[in-house]
Amino acid sequence: MRLNYDKVEPILRLALQEDIGSGDRTTEACIQKKMESTAVITAKEEGIICGLDLINFIFRLRGTPVSIQLLYQDGSTVHKGKIIAIIKGSTREILMTERVILNFLQQLSGVATLAHHYQQAVKNEQVKILDTRKTIPGMRYLQKYAVKCGGAENHRRGLYDMVLIKDNHISTAGSISKAVNLCRGENPSPIKIEVECTSLQQVKEAVATDCDWIMLDNMSIADMKTSLKLINQKKKVEISGGITLKNLPAVAKLGADFISAGALTHSYHALDISMEILKPGERNERQDR
Repeated sequence: MRLNYDKVEPILRLALQEDIGSGDRTTEACIQKKMESTAVITAKEEGIICGLDLINFIFRLRGTPVSIQLLYQDGSTVHKGKIIAIIKGSTREILMTERVILNFLQQLSGVATLAHHYQQAVKNEQVKILDTRKTIPGMRYLQKYAVKCGGAENHRRGLYDMVLIKDNHISTAGSISKAVNLCRGENPSPIKIEVECTSLQQVKEAVATDCDWIMLDNMSIADMKTSLKLINQKKKVEISGGITLKNLPAVAKLGADFISAGALTHSYHALDISMEILKPGERNERQDR
């Protein structure tokens, strides 16, 4: 999976405008226009790197001819102290784009790293880890890309590519069966229909419908075990609600097809990554590390 420039361009334009605005007053005062430098981007802690192609995209938008050497690929494990990328070119441009570059790398690498931890926690089970729609507004495409880089999978990207019948839909439609019938009548067959269930009674009703998936939402371990017996592999089963790295191994052993966790995109720790302009005398030494 590679980043689509057309999809990220408006996100990057907004980030650059937000930070640079009418100009970088500090850099323009301190740095001569023709000055060129080498900068290194370094991991300050171990994790899964993500968002490296954005460096090229950002300088492409700036119209700046710089040399960029990427030493890792998205999805790779980086260790503390390792240089991730080397940028050579206009000192002004490097400094003006530094924070935007680091913001994207730190946030996306944080998502990828957490997704990797979740996936590793279930590596001996058949279940797949899914993300949710609990993403930063405007950042869904990039955050879901980061989840994939970490080894987990994407759930629906939005309201348009899958039907998910939740409590408010059920109460408004009148019942689970009515909601499923209404959704099936309005959507072509490739569109999957999932029903969110919070009780055993709802699971029993959902099993009898034409839905494809059943979500067991915020249920106890005992109720999830009973639900899986009731479903008996007639539908795909997703477990969701309150999933953490602590309880994930126990939940994974229940035998569901999927486990979804909003934490992947809303409760991650941004990876510590830095950028440093090298002095001419230290260039070769730092690049050889």
